[in-house]
Amino acid sequence: MGMPVIKPSNITREQSVGDLIESIALEENSIAHILNAESEKINAIISQPAVTPQQIIAANRSVKNTVDAIISLETALQSKLNLFKCMICQ
Repeated sequence: MGMPVIKPSNITREQSVGDLIESIALEENSIAHILNAESEKINAIISQPAVTPQQIIAANRSVKNTVDAIISLETALQSKLNLFKCMICQ
């Protein structure tokens, strides 16, 4: 298998910046859906009549792990946006 060939395209600078912003917005929308699902998970667990403290703690750990991963992703998205910050202002 050889190296992939990347051919230059005729995309403008404005189009590439717009595409970048759109990709970040789509990722942010996905994050919002994930956070909403995590809140629904917590609500479903705590609304069970026979829920134990251990079950609540386990669910909380799961949600915390997801939120921690989202924090890392948010940092990456911010870095991605910062790369093009000067281009957006022009």
